[in-house]
Amino acid sequence: MRRSVALAVLLLCAGGLLAAADVDYAHLSGGSFQSVLKYEDVKNGTRVAPYDLMRRPVTNGEYLDFVRKHPQWQRDGVPRVFAEARYLQHWQGPTTLGPNALPGQPVTWVSWFAASAYCKAQNARLPTWTEWEYASAADETRRDARKDPAWRERILAWYSRPSNKALPRAGLQAPNAWGVQDLHGLVWEWTEDYSALLVSDDNRNQGDPDKLKFCGAGALSMRDVENYAVLMRVAMLSSLDGADATANLGFRCARDAR
Repeated sequence: MRRSVALAVLLLCAGGLLAAADVDYAHLSGGSFQSVLKYEDVKNGTRVAPYDLMRRPVTNGEYLDFVRKHPQWQRDGVPRVFAEARYLQHWQGPTTLGPNALPGQPVTWVSWFAASAYCKAQNARLPTWTEWEYASAADETRRDARKDPAWRERILAWYSRPSNKALPRAGLQAPNAWGVQDLHGLVWEWTEDYSALLVSDDNRNQGDPDKLKFCGAGALSMRDVENYAVLMRVAMLSSLDGADATANLGFRCARDAR
């Protein structure tokens, strides 16, 4: 009898630990989804597999813990092929945040390579564009609010605000219908496949450095040309290289559903 009780307590505690470990992730059940982007090989929507997504972007405090444990990703040691010279430039030092990088603010000035390394260290990965778009289509009560003009105007109002002010703390926005926060109006976010978002119809032109031609191709490849917020985000991401870093670009991690 005592052994059974002890086993039950052990399982209960293990369950509590698992719940604590999962508290930062929301579960998205997946399903059929029509991207705003028009893919020639996907005409009737795509199937999004169930996955987990961080409820909010990675913060300076969380990233500081990462670079302390993985010094190869500190700003004074990372090779330039993986992160440009401005990588974490707003931090006071390689392992010091300072007044311009508060612990609760989303981390920015991070490259795609650095963001990928962080997620890998968490046994996770960056979300694909489709996964990010699927999660970001929701408002507070609906899993897909994209057809609502008021919802679109609300998102555009977020993006039209001046970007020269200090970033607010991550997690202040109300969770959407999936329980995910800050997908709009805080920072742009890296995706796993960011470099494949905008391509010319002619595959021979892929890799062409003419960004304007890519942006034009992207506009023509939008299934919903009135969804300006998504177009701006796609155009921004597609203009970057993996080592680039900017003041308003952060990330969050995803993982396959357990």
